[in-house]
Amino acid sequence: MNNYALLAPEIFLVLATAVVRLVDVFFLSNRRVLNLHLSLVALLGTFVFLWQQSGTEGSLFNGAFVVDQLATTLKLWIVLIVAGVLAYSTAYLRDRDILKGEYYDLATTGLLGMMIMVSSGSMLVAYLGLEMLSLSLYAMVAFNRDSARCSEAAIKYFVLGAIASGMLLYGVSMIYGISGELKFDAIAASLESDKKDNVALLLGLACVVVGLAFKLGAVPFHMWVPDVYDGAPTVVTLYISSAPKIAGFALAIRFLADGLQVLQADWQGMLVILAVLSLAVGNVIAIAQTNIKRMLAYSTISHVGFLMLGLLAGTSEGYASAMFYAITYAVTSLGGFGVLLLMSRRGFEADQLDDLKGLFRRSPWFALTMMVLLLSMAGVPPTVGFYAKLSVLKSVVAIDLVWLALYAVVFSIIGAYYYLRAIKVIFFDQPEEIHNLDDGLALRAILSVNGLAVLGLGIFPGALMAACIAAFGG
Repeated sequence: MNNYALLAPEIFLVLATAVVRLVDVFFLSNRRVLNLHLSLVALLGTFVFLWQQSGTEGSLFNGAFVVDQLATTLKLWIVLIVAGVLAYSTAYLRDRDILKGEYYDLATTGLLGMMIMVSSGSMLVAYLGLEMLSLSLYAMVAFNRDSARCSEAAIKYFVLGAIASGMLLYGVSMIYGISGELKFDAIAASLESDKKDNVALLLGLACVVVGLAFKLGAVPFHMWVPDVYDGAPTVVTLYISSAPKIAGFALAIRFLADGLQVLQADWQGMLVILAVLSLAVGNVIAIAQTNIKRMLAYSTISHVGFLMLGLLAGTSEGYASAMFYAITYAVTSLGGFGVLLLMSRRGFEADQLDDLKGLFRRSPWFALTMMVLLLSMAGVPPTVGFYAKLSVLKSVVAIDLVWLALYAVVFSIIGAYYYLRAIKVIFFDQPEEIHNLDDGLALRAILSVNGLAVLGLGIFPGALMAACIAAFGG
């Protein structure tokens, strides 16, 4: 029974979510802000259980569920980011008359799916966690039922997500058929003992990589990203753009580094292609966008390209740099969409680049905060984005792919244009009309902490990087 203590955070989160759901049934809609407080208490309890697991390693269900330093570190960050998402969301949902308890249920259920993904020791458990997250996201995208754009985005997301899930499951079935194993460590041992070339195994690997690329939004499987980011409510875009990226990184590590490491030469070539295309398409098409949510969507695609660079290195240094990149990008994206929430109001969505005009005149502090967040996305020192990009590039150079590192630098410079354009709009363009930013003290405080965290992690990145290195035995 002591081993089942490893499941304490997940068990607590399930029970707490059920309690929040029951409480919502017995309270009127004008009291549903209570759901936020209860959900944050649930996340706090989950965080405490996870913190107590720090340094603990073990497994359950014959190795299908694992707890290690990688899982604990990523779960702690995912819980923190989801808590930030919920804290950002309430004012937006209330102003649009869609403040419903189901939003918090879906958010915490998606969190549970991400935690299962991170701790998966088996392809089956990984797939179950992924589907739990995906189904929650499909419903969240369609959360505003009166919006045709939300419904359209949800349908696109569901159809393309189903195709990606099918591809991943097909790859899983082929790998299982060849190795006879579902657990990642057993698959690695089976493939290590029999290194004969197998076309079916490579086809299964290709299907797995395609499925992962779909979920992360890498080119050429990125077509859902801009439409979903633009069509979904901004609070849902905030959720999709942050924590699931960390879970997607964990899923890639479990499949590629833990289970299919013996095929590194094969999946490395696939990731090189995905990274090259994502960096080019994401940065170039983002330049043409006037909708800031679509611009940030293509920006996300380019950042996925950088994430792929760390993964394809195939070394502990590369994995640690990719982990650092995933965490810090999620924090930065959280703040970027948080500024859009701050600027939105009832009947108005701050989703156009022109809506940022004159932000400096309205609020110098939050204009500076948005500038820090955009500079971090661009990779400008002393923000954390610079250190994240630098660590990834170092890992790529270390495996003698200097040309790929130079390619990434070139497109990062190209990408800096649209971030600097947004900063220019914020500080130098005059607004057509000025509205007060009146979303309350809580949102302002959270956004301030978010912006300072991005700057602070850039100036003092050592502790987080050390945790990332320790997660891979460094």
